[in-house]
Amino acid sequence: MRRSGPVVLRRGSVPGTTTDQRLLDRRQPTDWLHADPWRVMRIQSEFVEGFGALAELGPAIGVFGSARSRVGDEAYAMGVEVGRLLAEAGYAVITGGGPGTMEAANKGAFLGGSTSVGLGIELPFETGLNEYVDLGVNFRYFFARKTMFLKYSHGFIVLPGGFGTLDELFEAVTLAQTRKVTQFPVVLMGTAYWKGLLDWLRSTVLEAGMIGEDDIDRLVVTDVPEEAVAAIRAHVDQPDGTIRAERPE
Repeated sequence: MRRSGPVVLRRGSVPGTTTDQRLLDRRQPTDWLHADPWRVMRIQSEFVEGFGALAELGPAIGVFGSARSRVGDEAYAMGVEVGRLLAEAGYAVITGGGPGTMEAANKGAFLGGSTSVGLGIELPFETGLNEYVDLGVNFRYFFARKTMFLKYSHGFIVLPGGFGTLDELFEAVTLAQTRKVTQFPVVLMGTAYWKGLLDWLRSTVLEAGMIGEDDIDRLVVTDVPEEAVAAIRAHVDQPDGTIRAERPE
């Protein structure tokens, strides 16, 4: 039997060479670069880079939305206005850094004079961070990227989007529901767009007892950017006008 940290090796699982021997063997194949233990180092580096880049960001709001929206779309216009109003209220704006409504919110933050943050993800069809990102971090792994959103955002505004947007929305709501993070506001923009989802949550999921009434009530729905930002400020800001420093741990 051999122990390797918390791992116990017996019989045929015990390697015939030592770790030093394998390290110093120049003839070894290079496929170890793609093995899971090496990926752990890459994952660790993503967390280190993300924490280092964002630790001194200050109060920030995450804005989610589709990469497929285009300039001239209603959702794009809402994104620009939301980003601008958040910036004027003293918040940095964090998006996925891509095109569409992400670009729109970053553009609004840029126009409003706040820090415009993009947390990009390595995808075969993405074109990189949009031009309005001041501070950008690219990730290989979705879960590392999500951690950065949740740790450094004081609240979320969700514009119309597809599977990626829904994934981010339900990730945030689930962590709030299970009290894994500090309570924070989630605002859905586009009442017509989100109506079907909310109707289904009430008529089917709530009716079946799978969620509670307060799980739905934590979602604020509006078409007006000013109302969205007001909902964020009502939850996050102190009565004296300063911005609360707490955020998810």
